[in-house]
Amino acid sequence: MQKYRAPYGTQDVLPEDQPFWEMVVQQAEALSYRYGFQRIDPPLFENTAIYLKGSGAASDFVVQKEMYTLEKDSGQSITFRPEFTPGVVRAYLEHGMHAGPRPVKLYSIGPIFRHDRPQAGRYRQHSQFNAEIIGEQDPAADLEVMLLAFNLYRDLGYKGLSFQLNSTGCPKCKPGYIARLVNYISAFEHKLAEVDKIRLARNPLRVLDSKEMGMDKLMANAPHFINHLCDECSTHLAELCGYLDALGKPYQLNFCLVRGIDYYTKTVFEVWAEGIGAQASVCGGGRYDGLAEILGGPPTPGVGFGSGIERIILGLKAAGVQPPPVQELPVFIAHFGGRTKARAVEIAFALRDAGIGTRIAFAWGRRSLKSQMREAGRHNAPLVIIMGESELEAGQVTVRNMTSREQTLAPVVGLEMWLKQQLTI
Repeated sequence: MQKYRAPYGTQDVLPEDQPFWEMVVQQAEALSYRYGFQRIDPPLFENTAIYLKGSGAASDFVVQKEMYTLEKDSGQSITFRPEFTPGVVRAYLEHGMHAGPRPVKLYSIGPIFRHDRPQAGRYRQHSQFNAEIIGEQDPAADLEVMLLAFNLYRDLGYKGLSFQLNSTGCPKCKPGYIARLVNYISAFEHKLAEVDKIRLARNPLRVLDSKEMGMDKLMANAPHFINHLCDECSTHLAELCGYLDALGKPYQLNFCLVRGIDYYTKTVFEVWAEGIGAQASVCGGGRYDGLAEILGGPPTPGVGFGSGIERIILGLKAAGVQPPPVQELPVFIAHFGGRTKARAVEIAFALRDAGIGTRIAFAWGRRSLKSQMREAGRHNAPLVIIMGESELEAGQVTVRNMTSREQTLAPVVGLEMWLKQQLTI
């Protein structure tokens, strides 16, 4: 009877899934290098104030109590990161990156923690690939993070990729738009679900992307943010759209696209894909020009995105994409116990030290050669070394090629070089 299970909303990444993880992480790191991003690994937890100030009191993290927070006896409050961006910006300020050449382009890969309802590919502990460009307000920077996300999915094998795009303005034009939006929604407040009534009071923009039944029709005639942008925000969006047009990247302006975090300004975007089921959105991000100031730094523009690795892998499996096959260890050593086992152990470690992947048959007591050969077959080892008594006396080993079934005697002295030659033929 099984007594313990993984905590609700978590998962074990089993050996058979590791090739998917390696493929995604390697592709993300290779693209990051080509785009000029450098890796940063902030701690798993931060002072809670970073998320309260950075994400905002009306964010989903705070309102829906999605953060894992620990209160210390000393009065200190720490929170396991629900997202990367505030911690990355904190590190940017703390280590004086704002005083050096800008922009600074950073990426991170690691776990985040959110106490919300688990969904397909979204767990209470899940991992993200996160990229940020800090210190640049040029729309070309927005384009760069968007295409980094887009090309990651493209290179992994996703089909029918496109952008959903909107602008959420800036402190100059956002308050006026929100007032118009609240005025529009208030006329229908009696039709709102309870969750949307709370959003209307605390974060009206979140009502735009409500998934409650009937809200799509209710919001069809709501005012569009892009019709109420200031000149700066309007010009910024137009330039970004011009770049996308010039590069032939498909996109759609989506006035209902917003983010559930207060720090977003101007650009918000999502990457959508076809053929992955009901959830067309695969990742999202946007611009956060006021976040550094909120955290006590100088005015510093920034733009970035986050992409859940578990959801990427779920989409790859749904599309039938397979990772590269796992490379099996090339050598398996079988023996007859006693002195032959002791010598087999010595040879195994010598081969590993020489850079040759080697697996040895464990046997507490006697174990038949037939059983050991079956094990070698299960591991798809191309070469099996058989250590017998006569070979031991002669300073040799028998090497069986598991493909041709041919057996050859090879000297123990110089065995490493002999095997390397065989494995490269």
